[in-house]
Formats: sequence, structure tokens, C-alpha cells
Amino acid sequence: MDNSAPLLLSQGLERLGLTLPAEAQARLLAYVAELLKWNEKISLTTITRTDEVVDKHLLDSLAVLPEVQGATHLLDLGAGAGLPGIPLAVALPQLRTTLVDAVSKKVSFMKSGAVKAGVIDRVKAIHVRADGKPAAEGLPTVDLVISRAFMDVGPFLQLARHYLVPGGRVVTMLGQTPKAEVLAQLAADAGLKLLSRRTFTLPHSNDPRGVAVFG
Repeated sequence: MDNSAPLLLSQGLERLGLTLPAEAQARLLAYVAELLKWNEKISLTTITRTDEVVDKHLLDSLAVLPEVQGATHLLDLGAGAGLPGIPLAVALPQLRTTLVDAVSKKVSFMKSGAVKAGVIDRVKAIHVRADGKPAAEGLPTVDLVISRAFMDVGPFLQLARHYLVPGGRVVTMLGQTPKAEVLAQLAADAGLKLLSRRTFTLPHSNDPRGVAVFG
């Protein structure tokens, strides 16, 4: 990881309108360093340049903080390298997080990444394929289920609803953001409602992103 990462992170947070303590930013960068280190041996991400990892992984994950605020237990399905679950756990000290992935080497990394990020006491990484049967899978039901590029919105909502407690929310992170009426229909098909939809651009690359909340 090159020396530009701290400035890229602090500038990106400012452009997103977010504030994090210096200590939290340091732990996020320790997690990024661990991600890049592991990525040399196992394929965790095709994005390997420090500036792109900070922008397209770290800041992309943190950008949805407004949608996650107030949650007590987050379930990240198809978490891969622990994104967005680990960065969100760093940013929200009261948040418990369960990370799920069907690939064992990714789960091994997530455990190491959570240690480096200083959140291992609140973050659990589980190796299982999520099929909508939380009790059989050993997975919790939670007040917030999230996914980042795990599957299309419709199938994800059909899956995620099985892990919600009453009154819980589903947050989908999107590259291309469907129109509100499309999201509303997908929500209705899953027995949910579209609560909010927001588009934004990443602070350094200006890549388009979107986030939608369902409940």
C-alpha cells in the first residue's frame, strides 16, 4: 500500500460528507493493507491499485453509512473480502456484523481483516451458502441485511427477506440504479416496500453508484 492512502481516504470522506476519527481511519487503512497483502496470494479483488482500493472498495462501502445508521446487527451476504461489512463496523462502533460467503478462503481473509481493523469482537465471518434458511445455516435474523454486487436486486430481495426480524431493512448497493418504479415492483414481489433510493458518485473516480433501502 503506497503512502497516498491516508490522504485519499480523508479527502474522500470529506467529499462524501462523512466524518470519522483519525483512529478509525487508521484501522480502515490497516484493513486495506491486509487486503492487498492477501490478494497477492489469493484472488480477493481484481482491483489492486491503492487509490482504486480506497475509492472503489473502502469509500464505496462507507458511502452507505446514512442508510445503515441505527442498525444494531448487520448481515452482509456474499461479503467476499468483507465489503461493506468490515468498513461499516469500523465506522459504527455499536454495530454487530455477520459476514457470509460460500468461499472458504474469503472467509479466512475476512477473519484476518477484522482483526487488523480492530473489530473482531463484533464481527463474525461464516463459511456457508445462504439459501434463505437461517436456522439451518447457523445464521442470525437481523435488523439490516446488506449486499454489494452479490446478485441482481430481485433475487437478492427474495433471499434477504428470510433473514429479517420484524421491522428490519434490506440495503442494496448498486452500480447502475434502476428507476424507482422498477425497484418498487421488485420490492412488492418480495413482500417488501421501497423506502428510499439514492444515487451518488465515488469521490475520486466519479464512478456512478446507487443505494436503495427496502423494508
